[in-house]
Amino acid sequence: MPKYRIAWMPGDGIGVDVMDATRIVLDKLGLDAEYPHADIGWEFWRTEGEAFPQRTIDLLKTCHCALFGAITSKPKEEAEAELAPELQGKGLVYRSPIVRLRQMFDLYTNLRPCKAYPGNPLNYRDDLDLVVFRENTEDLYSGVEFHPLPDEVRAALKANPAMNKFDSVPGEDIAVSCRILTREGCRRIVQQAFEYAKTHGYPTVTLVEKPNVLRETSGLMTREARKDAAEYPGIDLWETNIDAMCMWLIKNPQDYGVIVTSNMFGDIVSDLCAQLVGGLGFASSGNIGDAFAVFEPTHGSAPKYAGQYKVNPIATMLAARLMLSWLGEEDMASRLEAAVAAVIAAGEVRTYDMGGSATTLEVGEAVAARL
Repeated sequence: MPKYRIAWMPGDGIGVDVMDATRIVLDKLGLDAEYPHADIGWEFWRTEGEAFPQRTIDLLKTCHCALFGAITSKPKEEAEAELAPELQGKGLVYRSPIVRLRQMFDLYTNLRPCKAYPGNPLNYRDDLDLVVFRENTEDLYSGVEFHPLPDEVRAALKANPAMNKFDSVPGEDIAVSCRILTREGCRRIVQQAFEYAKTHGYPTVTLVEKPNVLRETSGLMTREARKDAAEYPGIDLWETNIDAMCMWLIKNPQDYGVIVTSNMFGDIVSDLCAQLVGGLGFASSGNIGDAFAVFEPTHGSAPKYAGQYKVNPIATMLAARLMLSWLGEEDMASRLEAAVAAVIAAGEVRTYDMGGSATTLEVGEAVAARL
């Protein structure tokens, strides 16, 4: 019986392509694992009205972790329009399956390393080693939204005088998304960031929020970060606003290492960090909880390229590296990263985004050859 059971979740679009390339590398490494296929993605929404079927949830509960490719997501009206005719008009509402997965399995840490590998022509600078810790289950992505605004919700919001501004606006003309942060959610993501900085020798942790405007939610995160920082006397806590941070990351990105923030700000700033090291084709992530984890590239499904095997699979391979490290297979993780770095440095096998003409699978084969 294999040592590990890893749910194989290619999703749709280019998710299939990049996962196929990554499988070449995992097989060459000889990881003692089985990879049961898990259904997730747009096709299951369209034909079943559920992008994250119960059978997939049940399968995940039997696995150590999962490796995920990409899925297509569309706005509410477009999603409903693409349902099979027999499913339309039944009140089905599309919700991102990856967001549901994060919340259902309490994968509260979103770890996003953004490292510049020498030889990558897309690097903004060659000396960058940024790691973003993004809270993964709360904030504006918690899914607590209203449209139209129910009378009882309006009445509750009236407890804050700032709501008076909207007295004359009818409920059907108001949409509300709730930014919900909990003390525990703030505490544990900040603690994860400081622990990582301590383990890997980073001298600072930078908190990215907006407490001067979002006084209650960002204020809570800031207070918890200051309390946690007191437990790590050798690591400095830097505090900055999200807008200023975007500027400083362009001006002096080499000054930063570990960055911690809430869900939406983390989504934004991690993509900026990814572009500094070559774009989303190099950006991996881990959705990590106390007992389960899902690893993925941070790029989307890019449907126009699906099945063409032309996109860059390196982000997915680096996600597999995170997975190996989380499983405790540090030697394999190091070997995989070294092989990826060697292929990038050699510059002989590059996908179109790097100015080359190699296919997705050819990159997989090149990395496997380096192993």
